[in-house]
Amino acid sequence: MRLLSVNVSLPRTIGQGKKAVTTGIFKEPVTGRRWVRARNVEGDAQADLENHGGKFKAVYAYPFEHYAEWAKALDRDDFSYGQFGENCTVEGLLEEGVRIGDRFRIGTALVEVTQPRVPCFKLAMKMGLEDFPKRFLASGHTGFYLRVIEEGTIAAGDAILCVKSAPESLAVREVNRLMFQVKADLEGAKRALKIEALSPGWRMAFEKRLVEAGAPISSLPAWNREEAAAAGL
Repeated sequence: MRLLSVNVSLPRTIGQGKKAVTTGIFKEPVTGRRWVRARNVEGDAQADLENHGGKFKAVYAYPFEHYAEWAKALDRDDFSYGQFGENCTVEGLLEEGVRIGDRFRIGTALVEVTQPRVPCFKLAMKMGLEDFPKRFLASGHTGFYLRVIEEGTIAAGDAILCVKSAPESLAVREVNRLMFQVKADLEGAKRALKIEALSPGWRMAFEKRLVEAGAPISSLPAWNREEAAAAGL
């Protein structure tokens, strides 16, 4: 497993029809080592802090293996690292195998998987395809967000080492499927809620689903409850 590229961008404002949109999705590769801190990668920032960034979405990783698939599906050959708005273009970490709660050492940083990525209209802007977010989500090839357990530096070429697996957890792709494709699977929602590392936003979405169905739910872990309250979730 390897980190192929570190990609960052500060927010910029671009025209979108008659509107102006400020976004940090236009990531570009950088050289040298970059600090990974509690809420972002050095040189990177999010424009919409309500829906992007924060402790549980500090770093976004995307598998390079999907580049070829999307290039073929879209009949394009203009992709470059950071194409899907990711901070880390990674190799060997697919959504079917990576689980929520898995921890990885990248360079000197220690990170933990917290949730799949949910695309918004800004990905459509980046790709120049209005329906791309829908296709992206349906594919299950969404990549995943990382929480920073230990701050440190990363650089292209760093090995990625799994230092803690979460065999009792669920794979990123399965959690994504439970959230968007099989909403009637209440037992699946209960399994997801047992994952302590699951981000507060996703946890509360599953809890709401169970409450509305009249199903009992487990209590929110204390550390996660505090983060949720601080985030206004």
